[in-house]
Amino acid sequence: MSALSQIPPDLIEMMERGVSVHVASHDARQRPSVMRAVGSSVDAAQGCVTVYVSRLQASQLVLDVSSTGHVAAVFSEPFSHRAVQLKATSATLRNAEASDVPVLACYRESMEREVQKVGHPAGVASAMLAHRLEDLVVISFEPELAFEQTPGPKAGSALKEGGR
Repeated sequence: MSALSQIPPDLIEMMERGVSVHVASHDARQRPSVMRAVGSSVDAAQGCVTVYVSRLQASQLVLDVSSTGHVAAVFSEPFSHRAVQLKATSATLRNAEASDVPVLACYRESMEREVQKVGHPAGVASAMLAHRLEDLVVISFEPELAFEQTPGPKAGSALKEGGR
C-alpha cells in the first residue's frame, strides 16, 4: 500500500497543486545527491508520484536512482513552509515525452503563483524551472514512507495511517 494514504488530505491537495519539490537519492557508498524538480504530479488514487528533473543538472541523482532505485522527495509550500517527505526504494526512470508537456505546464503555472505569494515577481518560477523536454528524466515511484517535514515539534516524524 502506498504511503500516500498516510498523508492528511490538506497535504495531498498541496502536493497535487504543485509546490516546490526537491528530489534526493544516494549512491552505493551512501553519498547523497539532490536536485530541484522542474515538475511533479501526484496521483493519490493510484498511489503514484512522478517528478521531473534535468538530466544535465541532475546527472548524479539520475545515476543514483537508476542504480539503487532509492528516491526521496520533499514537497514544500513556499508561503507556509508546510512540507512532507516521501521515500521509496523502487523508483523507475524514463525519458520525458510530449504527453508530459501539459503536466509540466500546469506545475510551472502553479509555482508561478506560489513564488508570487512570497513576493517574487512574475516570471521567476518560469526562469527557475526552464528546461528542454528532451533533457528531462521522469522519476516515478510509489511512496513507502511519509514524514511530516513542516518546521515545528513534529518535523521528522513518520505519518501514520490516516494522517498526522
